[in-house]
Amino acid sequence: MSNLRFKAVEEAFKKKAVAVSAPAALTSDYYGAYVFNKEQWAKYLPKETVKALTGVIEKGETLNRSLADSVAAGMKTWAIEKGATHYTHWFQPLTEGTAEKHDSFIEYSGAPGSPVIEEFSGKLLAQQEPDASSFPSGGIRNTFEARGYTAWDPSSPAFIVSDTLCIPTVFISYTGEALDYKTPLLKSLNAVDKAATEVCHYFDPSVKKVVSYLGWEQEYFLVDDGLYATRPDLMLTGRTLLGHESAKNQQLEDHYFGSVPTRVQAYMQDIEFEGYKYGIPIKTRHNEVAPNQFEFAPIFGETNLAVDQNLLIMSIMKKVARRHGFRLLLHEKPFAGVNGSGKHNNWSLGTDTGVGLLTPGKTPEENLQFITFVVNILLAVYKNNALLKASIMTAQNAHRLGANEAPPAIISVFLGTQISAVLDKLEASSSEEAIVMDAKQGMKLGIPKIPEVLLDNTDRNRTSPFAFTGNRFEFRAVGSSANCASAMLTLNSIVAAQLVEFKKNVDAKIAGGASKEKAIFDILKQYIKESKVIRFDGNGYSEGWKAEAKKRGLDCETSVPVIYDAYTTPATIALFESIGVFSERELHARNEVKWETYTKKIQIEARVLGDLVMNHIIPVATRYQSSLLDNVYKIHQVYDKAKAAKLSAHDTSTIEEISERIAIIKTKVEELVEARKVANKIEDERAKAVTYHDKVIPYFDEIRYHVDKLELIVDDELWTLPKYRELLFIR
Repeated sequence: MSNLRFKAVEEAFKKKAVAVSAPAALTSDYYGAYVFNKEQWAKYLPKETVKALTGVIEKGETLNRSLADSVAAGMKTWAIEKGATHYTHWFQPLTEGTAEKHDSFIEYSGAPGSPVIEEFSGKLLAQQEPDASSFPSGGIRNTFEARGYTAWDPSSPAFIVSDTLCIPTVFISYTGEALDYKTPLLKSLNAVDKAATEVCHYFDPSVKKVVSYLGWEQEYFLVDDGLYATRPDLMLTGRTLLGHESAKNQQLEDHYFGSVPTRVQAYMQDIEFEGYKYGIPIKTRHNEVAPNQFEFAPIFGETNLAVDQNLLIMSIMKKVARRHGFRLLLHEKPFAGVNGSGKHNNWSLGTDTGVGLLTPGKTPEENLQFITFVVNILLAVYKNNALLKASIMTAQNAHRLGANEAPPAIISVFLGTQISAVLDKLEASSSEEAIVMDAKQGMKLGIPKIPEVLLDNTDRNRTSPFAFTGNRFEFRAVGSSANCASAMLTLNSIVAAQLVEFKKNVDAKIAGGASKEKAIFDILKQYIKESKVIRFDGNGYSEGWKAEAKKRGLDCETSVPVIYDAYTTPATIALFESIGVFSERELHARNEVKWETYTKKIQIEARVLGDLVMNHIIPVATRYQSSLLDNVYKIHQVYDKAKAAKLSAHDTSTIEEISERIAIIKTKVEELVEARKVANKIEDERAKAVTYHDKVIPYFDEIRYHVDKLELIVDDELWTLPKYRELLFIR
């Protein structure tokens, strides 16, 4: 096995960059070539169909059978011309990934046995029936109740991967409950559109629609595929369960924004070319902080489409990595001692009139609108900080959050000194004082000593999980492997519910005789005071902040299974039901899935850890110990007792240390196995997950500590697992 490691290292060093050629001279020549977008509608659909389909997407009009048939006919023609032979409903079950079942276009032209024809009807486009019992449902579907439905989402365009037409769809049970991420996401987008539009009418009655926007930043690691193949923990869990940190890791900060390695540069180019074919506007690429860690990000887009594009690009990244002799690691913490990977979600709201609701404006009314939305978002995050944390928490992300490299596992909001000063002055001012603009297009209150807020003058706080960054909020706590929909549907939902409450409060004051402006100011002042505890501009990594956050009443829970309880509190259930995103049954079911998934991930890691220790580490350590014993024996055969004792002292000490560490490791592995057996007998999913967190996980670090110490002792030529210096620095 050690020979396999060295062979993999040798081959990795020899690998050269894979040649990559651009599909065309200009990106614009092939951008979106494999997407059935509006440009293709114009070519393949009748004008009446295009008009009706636009109404379905933009106005929520009914999708009738004849429209579906017309779209299906055009879509089939386009897909076949592009080389497609199959189609699939592409959906997002509660597995964090995507799912698809491919069907051929062929059908008998008549009776069975007759010649086949290519057929694709509106019925096949609009709806299919996958096996719902085989996907996580949290008890909504029993094993004997297999019926579930996928239904076309016309707002996200179909696309072709290889020979298959992929149709984005929702996934619901026979009884109507959501079994996916897209269904509640679409509902949350509708809710925030409706609520935000009504609030916008205080400032501009012409607004007809508010759109939620998302710009994700995808971080990832690349590892040579030969080295990956010799690390069972990477293969089966996505992270290294063992491994002493390299003498050099990221402490020199020389990798961040450094020159991109040649093989990686080719990989990045390939990803961009593939992404552009699917209309994914990848804009930025660079080295990240940790060795062999990288990032790219697109131009922001409408949230539903951006979520689909992120899921698609993650799939593409995995396939392209194989082409370049890499394996893609999207785990939030694949290596101890260096930074993990996140997926910062840059979120904003904008109107159909072209106004960014989180961008300071040029008039007092526009700035009052800006402040209105910022303050309501603050209050929404404050009221639901535990829920927001639950939306991004997983077994993987728990390793990253709070590790002094990523946002802490406490949700707070960073506004920057200028916006904070504006809110503080507004809180202390009389409601008649307006927000005005100065000649520099900066924003300030019409009160002395309030600093202006220039559109491009915002500072940053890298320790904040939810930071205002100029014209958007950056939700930095989202994990690299996550489906963005979980965080985005939660964020849009809490903001929608808060805006509904805001409008209700303002309208009540207006009904009581207050002017619109005074009513808005009075409510905002109240909200600013109420939400002040969520604002924090300091160092989120400090121990002092943890104590302060607890004192403020913010959620400081770190146990992943317990964090999920935030989904099923009476307040959360009432919130989601009030805006029509989740029912109580759906929320409880999703928690069941989350607890079960958490348990299974830790269970797999525990099994892999036990296997690695017993079948790799201990045999290697014992073999090295035997060679030391042989050496000590030979020394005593050659030299007198006193000199032999002196010459063999170091080896003897090492022999004893190896024995002691092996004994501890064996004991801890046995205890780990017993703890797992106890946990596995628990039927309640929450209790089982909590037990795995409290009783099983602690053994991981204990075992790893002694194994990593052995790695420093045992002869390098005997060690079977590629070391961190090889995994992180061979590119």
